[in-house]
Amino acid sequence: MNQRPDKLTGLVRLTRAFTSTGRGFAAAWREEAAFRQECLLAAVVLPLGLWLGVTGLERIALVGPMLLVLIVELLNSAIEATVDRIGMERHPLSGIAKELGSAAVFVAFVLLGLCWTLVLLDHL
Repeated sequence: MNQRPDKLTGLVRLTRAFTSTGRGFAAAWREEAAFRQECLLAAVVLPLGLWLGVTGLERIALVGPMLLVLIVELLNSAIEATVDRIGMERHPLSGIAKELGSAAVFVAFVLLGLCWTLVLLDHL
């Protein structure tokens, strides 16, 4: 398989990838109130989950879903930005895309609550 001559490789590609990642986090923090709120929640949930979990599996069950909430929120924000870029006029498919993203975030929160409930109930 031949690589394109303009395709970046090695340390340059890695550096640009990390730079792009940093810009993505900065944009999410700057533009998305929900992401900021979820980051503040993560600042509480992540250390608490690591502290309360007795086994490695419990720790991942308490911490993993919070990270998933952040992942899904970032993807939801990307969907919303893409839909808005395409056009600001109301279109049923645009609304569906945004609603599906919101529903995905909700499901991630349900997973977070379910994991915390099951792990903590096991310790009662």
